[in-house]
Amino acid sequence: MKALILASSLILMSTSSMAAITPCVDMQEKVEKKLEGKGVKNYSLEVVDKDVPTNNRVVGVCEGGKKKIIYTKTKSGKALNQV
Repeated sequence: MKALILASSLILMSTSSMAAITPCVDMQEKVEKKLEGKGVKNYSLEVVDKDVPTNNRVVGVCEGGKKKIIYTKTKSGKALNQV
């Protein structure tokens, strides 16, 4: 019985840690959909290393926390999407 509980715990921990490793492209698309759903326009999203300092809003993290997605309001109607 203890072995079953231990195995179940290990499976749950490994599943949750794998879910945390989201590719940046997937996370960026998810953020874009949320912003578009809220009617946000004139913005850019940039993927940078987690250690890059910024004054802009961080709207997501990806690749297991190694990178972050930064939101910047732009003046033009063109969105700049970088990966």
